[in-house]
Amino acid sequence: MSTAPAKFTLLGTGTSSGVPVIGCDCVTCRSDDPRDRRLRCGALLEFTCGSGERRAVLFDVPPDHREQSLRIGLARCDGILLTHAHVDHVFGLDEVRRYNAIMRRPIPVYGDEPTWEQLERVYSHILFRDRNVNASFVADLVPHRVRHGDTVDLHGLRATAFTLWHGKLPILGWRIEGPSHDPLFPLAYCTDVNRIPEESRPHLQGVRTLVLDMLRPRPHDTHFTCEQAIAAAREIGADRTVFVHMTHDIRHAEFDPRLPVGMRLGFDGLTLP
Repeated sequence: MSTAPAKFTLLGTGTSSGVPVIGCDCVTCRSDDPRDRRLRCGALLEFTCGSGERRAVLFDVPPDHREQSLRIGLARCDGILLTHAHVDHVFGLDEVRRYNAIMRRPIPVYGDEPTWEQLERVYSHILFRDRNVNASFVADLVPHRVRHGDTVDLHGLRATAFTLWHGKLPILGWRIEGPSHDPLFPLAYCTDVNRIPEESRPHLQGVRTLVLDMLRPRPHDTHFTCEQAIAAAREIGADRTVFVHMTHDIRHAEFDPRLPVGMRLGFDGLTLP
């Protein structure tokens, strides 16, 4: 592994409706603060592997992925870590075919069995391309099924899947282990969560960087509220916590300064070295 630092970028920090919300005239949706404009949730980890090649790994591929990619000039994808199969997290999967065309290689994709069951239904034209009537330009993916506790190699980094509860739905969080000298690692990505089961807490021990769901102040059946997210972050005790998956109930300039030390609101384009 190279000594060059890794870089983690939040490509989108909004909930399933995004911000601004269609047809809404609230103060956040009318805000001219770019931090209040939130595309659907996704993230990018960039690092240099042992061979010296720069690598790029995506966390989820939301419907806004094309716009997110164009904003930062992304031209490669060496892997995709999926959390679950909800529309706002996987409906940009068709866009990754451009990375195939540029790199001339397939992309490994990691998700749990329920996620792959949904993807096979929605993206049969990609995953069962031999059934297509016409030979079409579709993404070339290598599916990998993972379960709680499974660890996969990402060109020298180690990614471990662990269970989070999104209401009644078990989904995946991801812990990324990298060089000990890099302050980004260990990193944990935990979106769409309202409960962390006991068996997953060991996977959150010692993380330096925590990305965590914080939907809104009001209660919700499947996401942490602001108060719950702050309490969970305190318990985990990461060096720094960044909150994501926010609705228009949260205005960045008003809420961010009130957060405890070591915690902050994420925003689209925020990069953590």
